[in-house]
Amino acid sequence: MQANHAARSPRARPAPTSTRRRGQAGFSILELSAVLVVIGLIVGAVTIGRDVQRNAVYQRIASDFVQGWAIAYDSFFTGTGRPPGDSAVAPTGIVNGAIAAPRPQLCGADLLNAMQAAGVDLPTGRTEGAADRYVYLDSNGNPQELTICFSNEAWSEPGAAVGTFVTRPRNVMVLNGMTPALATLLDNSFDSHVDATFGRFREQAQANNVNANHPGLAWSRDDRFGFADAVVPVAPQDEAQVGVVNAFLKMTR
Repeated sequence: MQANHAARSPRARPAPTSTRRRGQAGFSILELSAVLVVIGLIVGAVTIGRDVQRNAVYQRIASDFVQGWAIAYDSFFTGTGRPPGDSAVAPTGIVNGAIAAPRPQLCGADLLNAMQAAGVDLPTGRTEGAADRYVYLDSNGNPQELTICFSNEAWSEPGAAVGTFVTRPRNVMVLNGMTPALATLLDNSFDSHVDATFGRFREQAQANNVNANHPGLAWSRDDRFGFADAVVPVAPQDEAQVGVVNAFLKMTR
């Protein structure tokens, strides 16, 4: 009887196992740290790559576009014996031939037509028929447009005594719409140092500075400035368009 009872008794059930799976254990602090390090490296690589690409574009603007327009100006002068816009009958040596101030700038279609009529090859600009402008991205990734004109402006030069300055009329290339970073690169490219008031490349507002013994000055803006910021940067947002500066590049003749 005992044997039959044992045969009919239910089988012993195995001890219950833990319901927590190994995959639910979560990450360790070491694993989370490794993930954060990898993410940081990826973000840093993307940022560095973006900066390298932007600097390469700025270098191309300096060498191909701005220097290309300086070569175009010299080619026009060599071929015609006068600057663009000057009278062919009674040349004055002044852009647009305007002796009295204010002297108008030679821009847009008038500039392009004058160059093309003289058979001057123009640098590649924004598109066909817009060789006087170049579109690029600022440090926040927003589009900016650099435009080229020519004019004759009052240019500060050393006077008769040490530390004094006078202005003389000089033909210049006018560059409008530069971010401070681009202006700094161009200044360093043409003058081998950055200074807004001395050298061949100057900020527009400082080109005629005749204050005695005035020191070199930094550019009035940097990339912290937005378009609406006049004197000091006002906490610009990351997506804000960077404020721009204008400059003159003195021509060789």
